[in-house]
Amino acid sequence: MQYDPIKRSLGKVFNRSPLSRKLFYYLLDILLLRAWHIKKALRKYALERDADTRVLDAGSGFGQYVYYLGRKNPGWHILGLDVKEEQIEDCIRFFSTIGFNNVSFQTADLTRLEYRDAFDLVLCVDVMEHIEEDVKVLTNYHTALKKGGMLLISTPSDQGGSDVDHHHDAANGAVGFIDEHVRDGYGISELDQKLRQAGFTKTDIRYQYGIPGRISWRLSMKFPILMLNTSKIFFIVLPFYYLLVFPFCLLLNFLDVRWKHQTGTGLIARAWKQV
Repeated sequence: MQYDPIKRSLGKVFNRSPLSRKLFYYLLDILLLRAWHIKKALRKYALERDADTRVLDAGSGFGQYVYYLGRKNPGWHILGLDVKEEQIEDCIRFFSTIGFNNVSFQTADLTRLEYRDAFDLVLCVDVMEHIEEDVKVLTNYHTALKKGGMLLISTPSDQGGSDVDHHHDAANGAVGFIDEHVRDGYGISELDQKLRQAGFTKTDIRYQYGIPGRISWRLSMKFPILMLNTSKIFFIVLPFYYLLVFPFCLLLNFLDVRWKHQTGTGLIARAWKQV
């Protein structure tokens, strides 16, 4: 499944005005379960920080998390990096229009980062599964962080995180639902090992997308994307579809964030650079 064409189509729809762009962010925040988990971790992190905090959003995409952090913490300095030049140019235009002076954007290859002791927080949401040289990128994050700084990652797990049936399809060489991924996901011990190999000395890695999250993702993301890939006429049908499933998805997302999962199709990881 090609995810990028859908993202480009949605971007065109919601980029017509700053108000529609903000509506787009709001919809992403409530529909994407990973946003619930990431924002929970960010709220906890913000409680311990002062105004002079520097953040790197590595793989900033549409700028969803830059907007969230910039709005909630106007004193923070936030840099968004993405390999796609058109997305960076789009974010520069939007954030300039709405007057966010504490954020900036640059086109960058995460395998070639040269920042050193520059950031208190590095945020990396649904990026590592796209990068072949993952240890190199994790090492770059470690170098970019100040001493005591934290890395926050959301990524698919190896329990079917790219919607591969972990016990059947993956064993038969099937590709995942999102075929831009270079790996189907990480195991907790594998990601922990790679983080420590990159230089991090303390980690906290947990499952997300447990049973409630998996159901919610299929209803709120997988099925709509399948429909839109079939025909763009489903853009008309989609609002009515969400009217039916939206309340149920909200409940499932709430449960997934509140429960501790023994397994799940996603991971949320925090790692700290030694003081």
